[in-house]
Amino acid sequence: MPTRSTGRVVVLVSGAGTNLAALLAAHDEPAWGGRVVGVVSDRAAAGGLALARAAGVPTAVVAPADFTDRPAWDAALAEAVAVFRPDVVVSAGFMRILGEPVLSRFADRVLNTHPALLPAFPGAHGVRDALAYGARVTGCTLHVVDAGVDTGPIIAQAAVDVLPDDDETSLHERIKVAERALVVEWVGRIARGGLRVEGRRVDVLG
Repeated sequence: MPTRSTGRVVVLVSGAGTNLAALLAAHDEPAWGGRVVGVVSDRAAAGGLALARAAGVPTAVVAPADFTDRPAWDAALAEAVAVFRPDVVVSAGFMRILGEPVLSRFADRVLNTHPALLPAFPGAHGVRDALAYGARVTGCTLHVVDAGVDTGPIIAQAAVDVLPDDDETSLHERIKVAERALVVEWVGRIARGGLRVEGRRVDVLG
């Protein structure tokens, strides 16, 4: 059955929130079709929280250090996200693997961005790994989150050329530009119309 969305978007962040900033700019456009209704972080000092508060978006912090073990944190994170009644959950620079409580409660509605063309170069160092491998083209991927690390069904990708004088910083900055455009376009489409996941295939209905 299709997963339908009425446009309520919750964003998970751990850092500065560059993708969040792009989504917040987009959600003031009526044609975008979605609204960021909550931002959740694992770090009280995350810059993305300040962006959200400045935009009048409610926030929550679920810090692992405040819980006795990983299952307790996983359950608390799922509850914190659920408070905002999301139709779409976007992991945008959230540096934690999402556990079963989140993935089961929001099945096929949790999206992640990754700075490489999956399935190539998964994990925390996708840009560095692409450079080390000698890739001539890399990019970014928006995918549905599953229980693996960057293994979920792919929604959309954008290619970025690797230039001869690129280092990790310069390449990552160009990937971020492509990533922001990708996230805004496809999260908006999903917020408007939902998505359907069948095996490895994802159909965006908006």
